Amino acid sequence: MTRTLTTPDHTPASRFAFGTMQFGGRADETQSAEMYAACRAAGISHFDTAWVYTEGASETILGKLIKGEREKLLIATKVGYTGGAGAANMRAQFDTSRKRLDLDMVDVLYLHRFDLDTDLHETLECFATLKQQGLIRYVGLSNFAAWQVMKAQMIGAEFDLKADIFQPMYSLVKRQVEVEILPMCADQDIAIAPYSPLGGGLLTGKYAAGASEGRLKEDERYNSRYGQGWMHQSAADLAALAAEVGTDPATLAVAWAAAHPSAPMPIISGRNADQLVPSLAALEFEITPDLYARISSLSPRPAPATDRLEEQDEGSSA
Repeated sequence: MTRTLTTPDHTPASRFAFGTMQFGGRADETQSAEMYAACRAAGISHFDTAWVYTEGASETILGKLIKGEREKLLIATKVGYTGGAGAANMRAQFDTSRKRLDLDMVDVLYLHRFDLDTDLHETLECFATLKQQGLIRYVGLSNFAAWQVMKAQMIGAEFDLKADIFQPMYSLVKRQVEVEILPMCADQDIAIAPYSPLGGGLLTGKYAAGASEGRLKEDERYNSRYGQGWMHQSAADLAALAAEVGTDPATLAVAWAAAHPSAPMPIISGRNADQLVPSLAALEFEITPDLYARISSLSPRPAPATDRLEEQDEGSSA
């Protein structure tokens, strides 16, 4: 288990988060509002966006939707995907994000990705200042390697600061975080909000069923990320298992991601409310240890770090 974050009214945040990357892009304002309403009806209180999403439309639409119940919600945004992790860039993007969201304070501010060209002292001092000023409640990191997170933990101690939440990619076909990232978060008491639990849509089963449209067909980046044959076989096998147990493949995929012992909070998303239904169903789906093991067996399990150390020891003694 990892730590539980709270909303401003001190209520524990929901076990799932909703990612608004589609707001203002593939989802228009009406579709966005319908998805937001569906999430709230299901009990989701954690909403995730970023300065870079849909040229600001995502934050603007989310800001309109949360009016009237802001204290009940955990709102997260991200800066630094472009322009680097220097204090001036982070501050400028964050100020823009707050204006779009129409918020004085944002619950979680993430650094969207590690920046090799900026001293982490500068980045973390900026986080510390924002926290001291009451502009953020929690510090988030996204897309870091484990060593980069631990470096941030070490330097952050100089500012009485630590990472509160981490956002990695995690799904049945992207399991590398099981090696070091998830154990590290559990050890450091860092909450985990993994994105893409459906593998860019691959694990919905639609491609196994012959779909000709979707991000894997239309976006070269997603096609490259999820283009390996074994991944598509895993998706087909998951769809077959879902049919056997009488549920949707997306429900199994999200429930599986949430069932890891470190208690991740998967970030679900969609283009419309209908597409979101199977992912929301995972909130109530009971995944038994046997079913968890069966799903896990459908894709290669990365070698545990302890196995790798043993291999290194054997190699050094040879």
